[in-house]
Amino acid sequence: MDILILLGTMVVCFLIGMPIAYALAMAAIVGAMWIGIPLEALMLKISDGVSKVAMLTIPFFVLAGAIMAEGGMARRLVAFADVLVGFTRVRGGLSVVNVLATTFLSGISGSAVADTSAIGSVMIPQMERTGYPRVFATNLTISSSVQALLVPPSHNAVLYSLATGGTISISALFMAGVFPGLLLGFSLIILCLVIAYREGHPQGQSVPVKDAIKISIDAAWGLVTLVIILGGILGGIFTAIEAGAVACMWAFFVTMFIYRDYRWRDLPVLLHRTLRTVAMVMTLIACASSVGYIMALTQMPAKLTAFFLSISSNKYVILFMINILLLLLGTLVDMAPSILIATPILLPVMQNFGVNPVHFGMIMLLNLGIGLCHPPVGSILFVGCAVGKVSIEEVMRRIWPFYAVMFIVLMFVTYVPEISLWLPGHVLR
Repeated sequence: MDILILLGTMVVCFLIGMPIAYALAMAAIVGAMWIGIPLEALMLKISDGVSKVAMLTIPFFVLAGAIMAEGGMARRLVAFADVLVGFTRVRGGLSVVNVLATTFLSGISGSAVADTSAIGSVMIPQMERTGYPRVFATNLTISSSVQALLVPPSHNAVLYSLATGGTISISALFMAGVFPGLLLGFSLIILCLVIAYREGHPQGQSVPVKDAIKISIDAAWGLVTLVIILGGILGGIFTAIEAGAVACMWAFFVTMFIYRDYRWRDLPVLLHRTLRTVAMVMTLIACASSVGYIMALTQMPAKLTAFFLSISSNKYVILFMINILLLLLGTLVDMAPSILIATPILLPVMQNFGVNPVHFGMIMLLNLGIGLCHPPVGSILFVGCAVGKVSIEEVMRRIWPFYAVMFIVLMFVTYVPEISLWLPGHVLR
Protein backbone atom coordinates (compact mmCIF):
# COMPACT_ATOMS: atom_id res chain seq x y z
CA MET A 1 0.00 0.00 0.00
CA ASP A 2 2.91 2.38 0.77
CA ILE A 3 4.29 1.92 -2.74
CA LEU A 4 0.84 2.28 -4.30
CA ILE A 5 0.28 5.60 -2.52
CA LEU A 6 3.67 6.94 -3.62
CA LEU A 7 3.49 5.86 -7.27
CA GLY A 8 -0.25 6.56 -7.55
CA THR A 9 0.21 10.17 -6.41
CA MET A 10 3.04 10.58 -8.91
CA VAL A 11 0.99 9.20 -11.81
CA VAL A 12 -2.05 11.33 -10.95
CA CYS A 13 0.12 14.46 -10.84
CA PHE A 14 1.62 13.56 -14.23
CA LEU A 15 -1.83 13.01 -15.74
CA ILE A 16 -3.21 16.38 -14.60
CA GLY A 17 -0.26 18.13 -16.23
CA MET A 18 1.72 19.13 -13.15
CA PRO A 19 5.42 19.86 -13.91
CA ILE A 20 7.49 16.74 -13.30
CA ALA A 21 9.64 18.23 -10.52
CA TYR A 22 6.56 19.35 -8.59
CA ALA A 23 4.87 15.99 -9.20
CA LEU A 24 7.85 14.24 -7.63
CA ALA A 25 7.81 16.60 -4.65
CA MET A 26 4.06 16.12 -4.16
CA ALA A 27 4.43 12.32 -4.31
CA ALA A 28 7.20 12.48 -1.71
CA ILE A 29 5.09 14.68 0.60
CA VAL A 30 2.03 12.42 0.34
CA GLY A 31 4.22 9.32 0.83
CA ALA A 32 5.91 10.85 3.89
CA MET A 33 2.58 11.78 5.47
CA TRP A 34 1.23 8.28 4.78
CA ILE A 35 4.11 6.48 6.51
CA GLY A 36 4.39 9.10 9.28
CA ILE A 37 7.72 10.73 8.39
CA PRO A 38 8.15 14.38 9.52
CA LEU A 39 8.12 16.78 6.59
CA GLU A 40 11.24 18.42 8.02
CA ALA A 41 13.19 15.23 7.24
CA LEU A 42 11.90 15.41 3.66
CA MET A 43 13.03 19.04 3.30
CA LEU A 44 16.50 18.06 4.52
CA LYS A 45 16.68 15.37 1.85
CA ILE A 46 15.65 17.87 -0.82
CA SER A 47 18.43 20.18 0.36
CA ASP A 48 20.97 17.35 0.49
CA GLY A 49 20.06 16.34 -3.06
CA VAL A 50 21.65 19.48 -4.52
CA SER A 51 24.41 20.03 -1.97
CA LYS A 52 27.01 17.79 -3.63
CA VAL A 53 30.19 19.18 -5.17
CA ALA A 54 29.65 16.88 -8.18
CA MET A 55 26.70 19.10 -9.13
CA LEU A 56 29.17 21.61 -10.54
CA THR A 57 29.78 19.25 -13.45
CA ILE A 58 26.33 19.99 -14.88
CA PRO A 59 26.52 23.80 -15.40
CA PHE A 60 30.11 23.60 -16.70
CA PHE A 61 29.42 20.99 -19.37
CA VAL A 62 26.01 22.41 -20.31
CA LEU A 63 27.56 25.85 -20.89
CA ALA A 64 30.60 24.49 -22.76
CA GLY A 65 28.38 22.41 -25.02
CA ALA A 66 26.00 25.30 -25.70
CA ILE A 67 28.84 27.65 -26.64
CA MET A 68 30.48 25.16 -29.00
CA ALA A 69 27.20 23.95 -30.56
CA GLU A 70 26.01 27.48 -31.34
CA GLY A 71 29.37 29.08 -32.08
CA GLY A 72 30.05 27.55 -35.51
CA MET A 73 31.59 24.30 -34.31
CA ALA A 74 28.95 22.11 -35.97
CA ARG A 75 29.62 23.54 -39.44
CA ARG A 76 33.37 23.03 -39.05
CA LEU A 77 32.98 19.47 -37.79
CA VAL A 78 30.74 18.62 -40.74
CA ALA A 79 33.41 19.99 -43.10
CA PHE A 80 36.13 18.03 -41.29
CA ALA A 81 34.11 14.80 -41.43
CA ASP A 82 33.56 15.45 -45.14
CA VAL A 83 37.35 15.63 -45.58
CA LEU A 84 37.84 12.30 -43.81
CA VAL A 85 35.10 10.52 -45.77
CA GLY A 86 35.74 12.22 -49.10
CA PHE A 87 38.99 10.38 -49.79
CA THR A 88 37.09 7.08 -49.99
CA ARG A 89 34.46 8.38 -52.50
CA VAL A 90 32.14 5.76 -51.05
CA ARG A 91 28.49 5.62 -52.13
CA GLY A 92 26.40 7.27 -49.44
CA GLY A 93 29.43 9.22 -48.23
CA LEU A 94 27.44 12.24 -47.08
CA SER A 95 25.34 10.08 -44.76
CA VAL A 96 28.59 8.77 -43.23
CA VAL A 97 29.68 12.40 -42.82
CA ASN A 98 26.47 13.04 -40.88
CA VAL A 99 27.18 10.22 -38.41
CA LEU A 100 30.87 11.10 -38.07
CA ALA A 101 30.18 14.81 -37.49
CA THR A 102 27.63 13.90 -34.83
CA THR A 103 30.21 11.65 -33.14
CA PHE A 104 32.65 14.56 -32.96
CA LEU A 105 30.07 17.04 -31.71
CA SER A 106 28.74 14.51 -29.17
CA GLY A 107 32.15 14.54 -27.51
CA ILE A 108 31.83 18.29 -27.09
CA SER A 109 28.17 19.08 -26.45
CA GLY A 110 27.04 16.13 -24.30
CA SER A 111 23.47 16.81 -25.46
CA ALA A 112 21.48 14.81 -28.03
CA VAL A 113 18.98 17.60 -28.62
CA ALA A 114 21.79 20.11 -29.25
CA ASP A 115 23.44 17.68 -31.69
CA THR A 116 20.19 17.11 -33.56
CA SER A 117 19.61 20.83 -33.93
CA ALA A 118 23.20 21.82 -34.78
CA ILE A 119 24.09 18.97 -37.14
CA GLY A 120 20.61 18.73 -38.62
CA SER A 121 20.46 22.39 -39.60
CA VAL A 122 23.69 21.92 -41.58
CA MET A 123 23.45 18.35 -42.88
CA ILE A 124 19.77 17.82 -43.74
CA PRO A 125 19.55 20.61 -46.37
CA GLN A 126 23.00 19.65 -47.71
CA MET A 127 22.02 15.99 -48.06
CA GLU A 128 18.76 16.89 -49.79
CA ARG A 129 20.58 19.13 -52.30
CA THR A 130 22.87 16.27 -53.30
CA GLY A 131 20.04 13.77 -53.86
CA TYR A 132 19.21 12.16 -50.49
CA PRO A 133 15.57 11.91 -49.39
CA ARG A 134 14.87 14.53 -46.70
CA VAL A 135 13.13 11.96 -44.49
CA PHE A 136 16.18 9.66 -44.63
CA ALA A 137 18.50 12.55 -43.68
CA THR A 138 16.21 13.48 -40.78
CA ASN A 139 16.00 9.90 -39.50
CA LEU A 140 19.76 9.52 -39.66
CA THR A 141 20.32 12.77 -37.76
CA ILE A 142 17.82 11.77 -35.06
CA SER A 143 19.32 8.29 -34.58
CA SER A 144 22.98 9.30 -34.62
CA SER A 145 22.34 12.02 -31.99
CA VAL A 146 21.75 9.27 -29.41
CA GLN A 147 25.55 8.95 -29.31
CA ALA A 148 25.67 12.16 -27.25
CA LEU A 149 23.85 10.39 -24.41
CA LEU A 150 26.65 7.83 -24.14
CA VAL A 151 30.02 9.39 -24.99
CA PRO A 152 31.65 11.87 -22.61
CA PRO A 153 30.75 14.51 -21.52
CA SER A 154 27.19 13.12 -21.43
CA HIS A 155 25.05 15.27 -19.11
CA ASN A 156 22.83 12.27 -18.44
CA ALA A 157 25.78 10.17 -17.24
CA VAL A 158 26.33 12.88 -14.62
CA LEU A 159 22.64 12.66 -13.66
CA TYR A 160 22.92 8.89 -13.31
CA SER A 161 25.93 9.30 -11.02
CA LEU A 162 23.99 11.77 -8.88
CA ALA A 163 20.92 9.49 -8.85
CA THR A 164 23.08 6.73 -7.35
CA GLY A 165 23.93 9.08 -4.50
CA GLY A 166 27.35 9.83 -5.93
CA THR A 167 28.53 6.26 -5.34
CA ILE A 168 29.42 5.78 -9.02
CA SER A 169 32.33 7.81 -10.39
CA ILE A 170 31.48 10.28 -13.16
CA SER A 171 34.87 9.55 -14.73
CA ALA A 172 34.08 5.82 -14.82
CA LEU A 173 30.74 6.51 -16.52
CA PHE A 174 32.41 8.81 -19.04
CA MET A 175 34.92 6.13 -19.96
CA ALA A 176 32.23 3.42 -20.01
CA GLY A 177 30.26 5.34 -22.63
CA VAL A 178 33.06 5.58 -25.21
CA PHE A 179 32.79 2.12 -26.79
CA PRO A 180 28.94 1.87 -26.70
CA GLY A 181 28.76 5.30 -28.37
CA LEU A 182 31.29 4.35 -31.03
CA LEU A 183 29.54 1.01 -31.58
CA LEU A 184 26.28 2.84 -32.19
CA GLY A 185 27.95 5.23 -34.64
CA PHE A 186 29.71 2.38 -36.48
CA SER A 187 26.46 0.38 -36.73
CA LEU A 188 24.60 3.37 -38.19
CA ILE A 189 27.39 3.85 -40.75
CA ILE A 190 26.99 0.21 -41.83
CA LEU A 191 23.24 0.75 -42.18
CA CYS A 192 23.85 3.92 -44.24
CA LEU A 193 26.15 2.06 -46.63
CA VAL A 194 23.65 -0.78 -47.07
CA ILE A 195 20.79 1.64 -47.78
CA ALA A 196 23.05 3.71 -50.09
CA TYR A 197 23.83 0.72 -52.33
CA ARG A 198 20.24 -0.49 -52.26
CA GLU A 199 18.68 2.89 -53.09
CA GLY A 200 21.49 4.36 -55.20
CA HIS A 201 22.53 7.28 -53.01
CA PRO A 202 25.21 9.57 -54.51
CA GLN A 203 28.93 8.97 -54.00
CA GLY A 204 31.02 11.12 -51.70
CA GLN A 205 33.20 13.80 -53.24
CA SER A 206 36.87 14.23 -52.38
CA VAL A 207 38.04 17.59 -51.05
CA PRO A 208 41.10 19.28 -52.64
CA VAL A 209 44.23 18.88 -50.50
CA LYS A 210 44.66 22.62 -49.98
CA ASP A 211 41.08 23.00 -48.74
CA ALA A 212 41.34 19.82 -46.66
CA ILE A 213 44.35 21.19 -44.75
CA LYS A 214 42.58 24.51 -44.06
CA ILE A 215 39.39 22.74 -42.91
CA SER A 216 41.34 20.37 -40.63
CA ILE A 217 43.23 23.20 -38.96
CA ASP A 218 40.01 25.15 -38.49
CA ALA A 219 38.25 22.17 -36.88
CA ALA A 220 41.25 21.26 -34.71
CA TRP A 221 40.57 24.21 -32.37
CA GLY A 222 37.23 22.72 -31.41
CA LEU A 223 38.47 19.14 -31.30
CA VAL A 224 40.96 20.17 -28.63
CA THR A 225 37.92 20.20 -26.32
CA LEU A 226 37.81 16.40 -26.68
CA VAL A 227 41.48 16.22 -25.69
CA ILE A 228 40.82 18.42 -22.66
CA ILE A 229 37.93 16.28 -21.43
CA LEU A 230 39.27 12.78 -22.14
CA GLY A 231 43.00 13.46 -21.92
CA GLY A 232 42.70 15.47 -18.73
CA ILE A 233 40.63 12.83 -16.95
CA LEU A 234 42.61 9.83 -18.24
CA GLY A 235 45.93 11.52 -17.51
CA GLY A 236 44.91 12.32 -13.95
CA ILE A 237 45.48 16.03 -14.60
CA PHE A 238 42.07 17.01 -13.29
CA THR A 239 38.74 15.57 -12.18
CA ALA A 240 35.55 15.48 -14.25
CA ILE A 241 34.40 18.70 -12.55
CA GLU A 242 37.67 20.47 -13.31
CA ALA A 243 37.55 19.13 -16.88
CA GLY A 244 34.17 20.78 -17.29
CA ALA A 245 35.47 24.12 -16.03
CA VAL A 246 38.53 24.03 -18.32
CA ALA A 247 36.41 22.91 -21.30
CA CYS A 248 34.05 25.81 -20.63
CA MET A 249 36.89 28.34 -20.67
CA TRP A 250 38.39 26.81 -23.81
CA ALA A 251 35.01 26.76 -25.59
CA PHE A 252 34.52 30.45 -24.79
CA PHE A 253 38.02 31.34 -26.01
CA VAL A 254 37.71 29.41 -29.29
CA THR A 255 34.17 30.63 -30.06
CA MET A 256 34.64 34.30 -29.25
CA PHE A 257 38.29 34.88 -30.24
CA ILE A 258 39.19 32.20 -32.84
CA TYR A 259 36.01 31.43 -34.79
CA ARG A 260 34.27 34.73 -34.00
CA ASP A 261 30.98 33.54 -35.53
CA TYR A 262 29.02 34.28 -32.35
CA ARG A 263 28.09 37.85 -31.53
CA TRP A 264 28.91 39.26 -28.09
CA ARG A 265 25.41 40.72 -27.74
CA ASP A 266 23.94 37.20 -28.07
CA LEU A 267 26.04 35.84 -25.20
CA PRO A 268 23.68 36.99 -22.39
CA VAL A 269 20.81 35.15 -24.10
CA LEU A 270 22.87 31.95 -24.25
CA LEU A 271 23.86 32.32 -20.57
CA HIS A 272 20.24 32.90 -19.59
CA ARG A 273 19.12 29.81 -21.52
CA THR A 274 21.87 27.74 -19.89
CA LEU A 275 20.91 28.98 -16.40
CA ARG A 276 17.28 28.04 -17.04
CA THR A 277 18.32 24.55 -18.12
CA VAL A 278 20.57 24.10 -15.09
CA ALA A 279 17.88 25.42 -12.72
CA MET A 280 15.31 22.94 -14.10
CA VAL A 281 17.76 20.05 -13.78
CA MET A 282 18.71 21.02 -10.21
CA THR A 283 15.06 21.26 -9.19
CA LEU A 284 14.42 17.82 -10.66
CA ILE A 285 17.39 16.36 -8.80
CA ALA A 286 16.31 17.91 -5.50
CA CYS A 287 12.74 16.64 -5.76
CA ALA A 288 13.84 13.21 -7.01
CA SER A 289 16.12 12.87 -3.96
CA SER A 290 13.08 13.15 -1.68
CA VAL A 291 11.26 10.46 -3.68
CA GLY A 292 14.31 8.19 -3.47
CA TYR A 293 14.32 8.68 0.30
CA ILE A 294 10.68 7.60 0.62
CA MET A 295 11.30 4.64 -1.71
CA ALA A 296 14.14 3.47 0.52
CA LEU A 297 11.94 3.73 3.63
CA THR A 298 9.17 1.72 1.97
CA GLN A 299 11.73 -0.92 0.85
CA MET A 300 10.57 -0.65 -2.74
CA PRO A 301 13.83 -2.00 -4.31
CA ALA A 302 13.73 -5.11 -2.12
CA LYS A 303 10.07 -5.74 -2.94
CA LEU A 304 10.74 -5.23 -6.65
CA THR A 305 13.64 -7.70 -6.47
CA ALA A 306 11.35 -10.26 -4.88
CA PHE A 307 8.80 -9.64 -7.64
CA PHE A 308 11.35 -10.28 -10.41
CA LEU A 309 12.63 -13.38 -8.61
CA SER A 310 9.09 -14.73 -8.55
CA ILE A 311 9.12 -14.52 -12.36
CA SER A 312 12.64 -15.80 -13.04
CA SER A 313 16.00 -16.17 -11.33
CA ASN A 314 17.88 -15.99 -14.65
CA LYS A 315 19.88 -12.74 -14.84
CA TYR A 316 19.60 -12.57 -18.64
CA VAL A 317 15.82 -12.91 -18.59
CA ILE A 318 15.61 -10.18 -15.96
CA LEU A 319 17.89 -7.93 -18.02
CA PHE A 320 15.63 -8.34 -21.05
CA MET A 321 12.57 -7.48 -18.95
CA ILE A 322 14.32 -4.39 -17.55
CA ASN A 323 15.20 -3.33 -21.11
CA ILE A 324 11.56 -3.52 -22.18
CA LEU A 325 10.52 -1.60 -19.07
CA LEU A 326 13.08 1.15 -19.70
CA LEU A 327 12.19 1.39 -23.39
CA LEU A 328 8.54 1.96 -22.44
CA LEU A 329 9.53 4.46 -19.75
CA GLY A 330 11.73 6.33 -22.23
CA THR A 331 8.81 6.85 -24.61
CA LEU A 332 6.53 8.17 -21.86
CA VAL A 333 8.79 10.29 -19.62
CA ASP A 334 11.65 12.64 -20.53
CA MET A 335 15.18 11.39 -19.90
CA ALA A 336 16.28 13.38 -16.84
CA PRO A 337 13.25 12.50 -14.67
CA SER A 338 13.36 8.91 -15.95
CA ILE A 339 16.94 8.53 -14.71
CA LEU A 340 16.18 10.18 -11.38
CA ILE A 341 13.04 8.09 -10.79
CA ALA A 342 14.19 4.70 -12.11
CA THR A 343 17.76 4.55 -10.79
CA PRO A 344 16.95 4.30 -7.05
CA ILE A 345 14.37 1.61 -7.84
CA LEU A 346 16.16 -0.54 -10.42
CA LEU A 347 19.84 -0.22 -9.51
CA PRO A 348 19.53 -2.24 -6.25
CA VAL A 349 17.59 -4.88 -8.19
CA MET A 350 20.34 -5.12 -10.82
CA GLN A 351 23.05 -5.28 -8.17
CA ASN A 352 21.23 -8.18 -6.52
CA PHE A 353 21.46 -9.99 -9.85
CA GLY A 354 25.19 -9.25 -10.11
CA VAL A 355 25.06 -6.45 -12.71
CA ASN A 356 27.82 -3.85 -12.40
CA PRO A 357 26.35 -0.37 -11.65
CA VAL A 358 28.49 1.26 -14.37
CA HIS A 359 27.30 -1.33 -16.90
CA PHE A 360 23.69 -0.77 -15.85
CA GLY A 361 24.20 2.96 -16.34
CA MET A 362 25.03 2.40 -20.00
CA ILE A 363 22.03 0.08 -20.40
CA MET A 364 19.75 2.72 -18.91
CA LEU A 365 21.14 5.62 -20.96
CA LEU A 366 20.84 3.74 -24.25
CA ASN A 367 17.31 2.51 -23.50
CA LEU A 368 16.06 5.94 -22.54
CA GLY A 369 17.90 7.49 -25.49
CA ILE A 370 16.04 5.22 -27.91
CA GLY A 371 12.83 6.29 -26.18
CA LEU A 372 13.62 9.94 -27.01
CA CYS A 373 13.41 9.00 -30.70
CA HIS A 374 9.81 7.79 -30.35
CA PRO A 375 6.54 9.58 -29.55
CA PRO A 376 4.76 10.68 -27.44
CA VAL A 377 7.57 12.39 -25.47
CA GLY A 378 10.51 11.95 -27.92
CA SER A 379 12.32 15.29 -27.69
CA ILE A 380 15.02 14.24 -30.19
CA LEU A 381 12.31 13.15 -32.64
CA PHE A 382 10.42 16.45 -32.36
CA VAL A 383 13.55 18.60 -32.73
CA GLY A 384 14.70 16.51 -35.70
CA CYS A 385 11.32 16.87 -37.43
CA ALA A 386 11.32 20.62 -36.80
CA VAL A 387 14.85 21.07 -38.16
CA GLY A 388 14.23 18.71 -41.10
CA LYS A 389 10.84 20.30 -41.85
CA VAL A 390 9.11 16.94 -42.16
CA SER A 391 6.08 15.55 -40.32
CA ILE A 392 6.32 13.03 -37.52
CA GLU A 393 4.14 10.66 -39.57
CA GLU A 394 6.62 10.72 -42.48
CA VAL A 395 9.54 10.05 -40.14
CA MET A 396 7.82 7.21 -38.27
CA ARG A 397 7.06 5.38 -41.51
CA ARG A 398 10.76 5.21 -42.46
CA ILE A 399 12.64 5.13 -39.15
CA TRP A 400 12.20 1.40 -38.38
CA PRO A 401 15.59 0.25 -39.80
CA PHE A 402 17.27 2.77 -37.50
CA TYR A 403 15.28 1.49 -34.52
CA ALA A 404 16.36 -2.05 -35.40
CA VAL A 405 20.05 -1.07 -35.46
CA MET A 406 19.76 0.76 -32.14
CA PHE A 407 18.02 -2.24 -30.58
CA ILE A 408 20.75 -4.60 -31.81
CA VAL A 409 23.39 -2.31 -30.29
CA LEU A 410 21.35 -2.26 -27.07
CA MET A 411 21.42 -6.06 -26.92
CA PHE A 412 25.20 -6.08 -27.42
CA VAL A 413 25.69 -3.46 -24.69
CA THR A 414 23.34 -5.39 -22.37
CA TYR A 415 24.76 -8.88 -22.80
CA VAL A 416 28.43 -8.06 -23.42
CA PRO A 417 29.41 -6.08 -20.31
CA GLU A 418 33.02 -5.65 -21.44
CA ILE A 419 31.88 -3.19 -24.11
CA SER A 420 31.14 -0.80 -21.25
CA LEU A 421 33.55 -2.01 -18.57
CA TRP A 422 36.81 -2.66 -20.43
CA LEU A 423 37.92 0.96 -20.83
CA PRO A 424 37.20 2.20 -17.27
CA GLY A 425 38.68 -1.04 -15.92
CA HIS A 426 41.99 -0.44 -17.72
CA VAL A 427 42.44 3.32 -17.55
CA LEU A 428 40.97 4.19 -14.16
CA ARG A 429 42.77 1.72 -11.94
